Amino acid sequence: MLCYVTCKWYPVTMEHRHAQFIEDVQHMIVRLVATNPPGRGLLLIGGFRYRFLDRAARRSLDVDYHWGGNLAGKQGELLRLFERRLIPEVRQRLEHEGSVRAATGPEADSPAVRIIDLAFWQHNVPHSRIEIPVEITKIVCLDPVEVRTADGIVYPTVSDADMIESKLIALLVRTFVQHRDLVDLFLFSNSLLPDVGKRLGHKLEVLGVSLQTVADRRRSLEQNRTRHARAIEQVVNEQVDADVAANIRAAGGGATILDAVLEVLERVLG
Repeated sequence: MLCYVTCKWYPVTMEHRHAQFIEDVQHMIVRLVATNPPGRGLLLIGGFRYRFLDRAARRSLDVDYHWGGNLAGKQGELLRLFERRLIPEVRQRLEHEGSVRAATGPEADSPAVRIIDLAFWQHNVPHSRIEIPVEITKIVCLDPVEVRTADGIVYPTVSDADMIESKLIALLVRTFVQHRDLVDLFLFSNSLLPDVGKRLGHKLEVLGVSLQTVADRRRSLEQNRTRHARAIEQVVNEQVDADVAANIRAAGGGATILDAVLEVLERVLG
């Protein structure tokens, strides 16, 4: 017996194509770094670490690495690697031209981070330009390096505890709140260890972060709830997989995430 099913086609939006392209290139980047000498000792961290190794529901827009050595030197090594290997691979596989350069500007001049700006586009295709930053930074790690595998490739990374604590520290010390940090804390707060307060206190001391800075950020989150909840909802709408985003909205949206993170801060910081 033959069964005939009527199929309904849905248009693929430009936003969807861009999101898929970014993830395809991010996968190329981390594989390239993990399998070439310039990547030796680099530890995958950040939102794409969660997306790639932990199947996080939030899509990341960049790729982050921890490096304990000279940041500028490692930036130069990766620049040459991407120019030699990544740009041609993207051209061949994804049919996009590309460029790579060291980022400039106030943020790029920070002693704590070096940024590589990758850009890709299609000739004569309007609005096809896509930018993907790769950031090399230093975080305070208390645990040994861990390795995770995917498709037979070994990816060095930090422990789950060091990873989520780095998100907490980023939330507390960034000049401006990046609301993606709150979403990641909401998704992975189960990685916090019972002694997280002691660990976090030690890390903040190493970084020279004052108690006043921590108190000011907590106060800002609490006193500007509506603004922060709306910004979290924007991240959910733009970067979180559709099914998960729908569940978050049904449970209260950005306000629910903000409440959960404030509870974490209360438990951790007292």
